[in-house]
Amino acid sequence: MIDVTLVIKAVVYSISIALGAVGISIIYNATKTFNFAHASMVAWGVYIIFAFFWFTKYIPELFLPIAFLFSGFLGVVTYVTVNRRLIMAKASDINLMMSTLGVDLILFAFLNIFADYLMYTHKIGIAKGFVLETWDPRIKILDFEVRLAWIVAPVVFIIMFLFIYIMFSRTKLGIAMRATIENPELAQLQGINPEIVYLFSWFLGGGLAGLSGGILSLVFAGGPTIGMETVVTFFAGAIVGGIETVYGCFVGGFLVGLSEYLIPPILAPLVGSWINSYRMVIPLTMMVLTLLIKPSGLGVIIERRLR
Repeated sequence: MIDVTLVIKAVVYSISIALGAVGISIIYNATKTFNFAHASMVAWGVYIIFAFFWFTKYIPELFLPIAFLFSGFLGVVTYVTVNRRLIMAKASDINLMMSTLGVDLILFAFLNIFADYLMYTHKIGIAKGFVLETWDPRIKILDFEVRLAWIVAPVVFIIMFLFIYIMFSRTKLGIAMRATIENPELAQLQGINPEIVYLFSWFLGGGLAGLSGGILSLVFAGGPTIGMETVVTFFAGAIVGGIETVYGCFVGGFLVGLSEYLIPPILAPLVGSWINSYRMVIPLTMMVLTLLIKPSGLGVIIERRLR
């Protein structure tokens, strides 16, 4: 029998993966760029939560908006300094993708500098390896005791889904984004400024990376490499959901995260604890099977129902 706590933590983890997968999808659809800097943007979200919590001692969930804004800012900087110039030079999709790998290494280096700063200047010995879940407050509901993150994560997930759905279907900016994504030249003829769309897409995609990192920090051990440890799962979620369909990534990311978190402990009693070492095989397998069987992912089916 599976522990209920394990299932709930798996749901929180899956929400984090889903939000991150949507961020990847938004940037890809807007600028045709696979954002490998997503890994460090997620990690910065983790460290924003950790640093603000450590210095203020307020509940970690309170700083999720700051994690969103900071990583959104990193997305804007990445677009303005690197991606925009390459798009104007009509760089290939591969060059756009590889440029974000370079950005990721730069962000990762600054993240390590920040972690060292916390460790050596402020004497925070756990700055390079911490479990923020330890300080997540418990709340008693009836006869059950739950972590605050177990409540906050689903609420954030619903809010972001509704926000993106309303934005794309009801607001002028969202409609302009859809028009630019589908046909940039035609959108320009209609008076839509693609620069605003691209800039906002990178802000929103980066912000979702930071937000997912903030939630991830409450169920996953934190450290400078946390983005690298989970980036495969984020991309697998985007592929399974259908990277060209934002709504599909909500579902794809959630399914991939849930499978990765729950399958190893389910199989461990049957085959042995060694199976936990192969946890990353699960998202990779799901991604490969999706590309072989249905490259468009689950998103096509979901978008038909939402329209």
